[in-house]
Amino acid sequence: MEKVVICGANAYEQKYYFNPEFAKIPQSLQDDLHIISVLFTEEVGGVFTIGFDEDGDLCLETDAEEDDIYYDEISAGMLVKKIRDSRQEVFEALRLYYRVIVCKEPLDSLLLEEE
Repeated sequence: MEKVVICGANAYEQKYYFNPEFAKIPQSLQDDLHIISVLFTEEVGGVFTIGFDEDGDLCLETDAEEDDIYYDEISAGMLVKKIRDSRQEVFEALRLYYRVIVCKEPLDSLLLEEE
């Protein structure tokens, strides 16, 4: 399985993208992802995506156009860490959804991993 993007925001085009394959994610979780993505690009700029890598691990990624003099890679990295820490419950719910619904892993084995 290759990397999958669930959602992202682009400061250059002022657009938010949500992958329609994940339309069954609860609306409250979709709303949280929307807010996180848009606020990130408003604060730091560039492009921000939330997705999963080949191993089913959550990926928060940021990037910028090469000539973007306003984008600060260090600030972006710090904000990613802050978001990851402060929104841990949102990302854990998203990870469980992805691994159970998309990857078809048994829920009970995932819950045992956490103990």
